[in-house]
Amino acid sequence: MLGPRPRSSTSATSTPTDFEDFVFDLLQTIGFVNVDWRKGTPKDASPSDRGRDIEAHYLLTDVDGHQRFERWFIDAKHYDKGVPPEALQGLFAWAQAERPDVALVAASGFLSNPAKDWVEQYRRSSAPPFRIRYWERPQISDFLAKFPELTYRHEIYEQDAMRPLAEIQAAETAMYNRRWYDKSLTRDHFVEKGQVEPLPDDVREAVLTARKQIEDELGADTLKVSSDWEAGLWAGKHSALRWVLGDEWDNLDT
Repeated sequence: MLGPRPRSSTSATSTPTDFEDFVFDLLQTIGFVNVDWRKGTPKDASPSDRGRDIEAHYLLTDVDGHQRFERWFIDAKHYDKGVPPEALQGLFAWAQAERPDVALVAASGFLSNPAKDWVEQYRRSSAPPFRIRYWERPQISDFLAKFPELTYRHEIYEQDAMRPLAEIQAAETAMYNRRWYDKSLTRDHFVEKGQVEPLPDDVREAVLTARKQIEDELGADTLKVSSDWEAGLWAGKHSALRWVLGDEWDNLDT
């Protein structure tokens, strides 16, 4: 299912409203226009959407160059389990009444097998004047592969494939603090040897306070650098984390 934490599951959004927001952004990204999120209320519930969460248009060009818009009704379904048949009935009822070109169900996971059977039965028995489409996790994952910027905007990741942005940022902050802590101790060593000037008293006090905060957060035992090799390892990790976050390679400033 597309959803948020924990890292043990494929993830994208935590609530139905978050998933609707993602689908809204996805539609705009892949070329839909006049995308209207029919939420009707700032609350998570959307009682006034009239059978669809989003309405949008898609521009098509015929072989003779004539352009026309298709009207799509989109219902975003964020379920921990398979989407049940009854969850689809509102979309199809309003589509039957208002006649869009396409009724699309966008699911964060999968439609249940009873839901898929119900869709096929509906196609045969009702001969709807609109096409029925549904996007499940594999189709949405394909879109994410084509438009990776969506993964950053909505903190979406595939299982064991990529860590959330917030986790990467926290790792970079921790690595910065580790390296700053080590450099501040190294400066003390040079002060003792008379190779650099001592810091002013107020600056020295701020440095000691910052060290204590880092020790409390990361653990004093984890801040010891045992060799030049380990110091280089920390620097390499820090450079890589900064690069992932958009910085240039080899930025090792602390």
